[in-house]
Amino acid sequence: MLGRLNHVALAVPDLATATAAYRDTLGARVTAPQALPEHGVTVVFVDVGNTKIELLEPLGAGSPIAAFLEKNPSGGMHHVCYEVDDILAARDQLKAAGARVLGDGNPRTGAHGKPVLFLHPKDFFGTLVELEQA
Repeated sequence: MLGRLNHVALAVPDLATATAAYRDTLGARVTAPQALPEHGVTVVFVDVGNTKIELLEPLGAGSPIAAFLEKNPSGGMHHVCYEVDDILAARDQLKAAGARVLGDGNPRTGAHGKPVLFLHPKDFFGTLVELEQA
């Protein structure tokens, strides 16, 4: 079911500072910031060749990233994203196996314009898992 690792997402308290560190200190290519109000975040993607790092900053007080940063003020790993060929088939297979899909269980459009779902971290050893249709 799982395809390649699409990205690792890091919650950051200051997107401009994190972007500068990856671009200027580490020499990485980064995208322009993209606001995703439906997800409550602003994102930047860092291209590391074989995958991406997604930097997440809260967009509004109700952002799930704001809650994450309250517990982890310096930031940290938020989730990993894996590609799947068919997100609905993957969802159905995972639910049948007892995994919990967050939200209403229906895919939403992610930062890459593709359908995404999130799986409960308690079902995956404390790691929030995002699935993105490839």
